Order: sequence, then C-alpha cells, then structure tokens
Amino acid sequence: MKIFKSFTFDSAHFLPNVPEGHKCKNMHGHTYLLKVIVEGDLKEHLNWVMDFTDLKKAVDPVVKALDHKVLNEINGLENPTCEGLAVWIWNKIKPNLPELATIELNETPTSGVIYSGY
Repeated sequence: MKIFKSFTFDSAHFLPNVPEGHKCKNMHGHTYLLKVIVEGDLKEHLNWVMDFTDLKKAVDPVVKALDHKVLNEINGLENPTCEGLAVWIWNKIKPNLPELATIELNETPTSGVIYSGY
C-alpha cells in the first residue's frame, strides 16, 4: 500500500547552464509542491502503513533547508533544475525514510518530475 504527504516551499533559482537569452538564466522563483510517497504493508494492529506525523518529521528538515532560499547557494544545487532538485531531495530524505517509494516535485502547477530513486 502507498500513502503520501504533500509539502510546499518557496525558493528562488537560476539555471546557469542554459543558453544565453533563455528566460530561466535569470533569477526567478517558484512555489514548489512536493509529494512524498511511501510504501509498505498495512500494519494490522494500527491499520496504517506509517504514522503521517513520522513521515512529516522525516521530510520537514529538508523542506526547511529549501524554503525561502536561493537554491544555487545550496551545496549540490549549483544548477538546480527540477530534475536535479528531485534527486537532491531524494538523497536527503531516503536515509531517514527507508519506506520512501517515490517523490513528485512540481515547480509550477503544470510542470514537474516524478522520481523513484534510480
């Protein structure tokens, strides 16, 4: 069974490796929507996969590290594409959340990435 919790954070960034004239070469911001999906067996006695509070505790420090920051100034995010940010988030969350199955990261309501750690 899979469960999820969603988080939002606001960050600024620019993409230094895109061609001159590309609009994303300039500093701009997004309100990101992060959906963290975990997978596991339904625990019979509790009738849940995991406590949503424990899921939130595992993800909150990562979200706080990104919220209201310039992503390019964070180690490992010097070229913070949505795809690169998803991998960075996965690598920060996975050690504390072994049940992590997938993350979905939207940088706009219509654009985003789905990543499952491969």
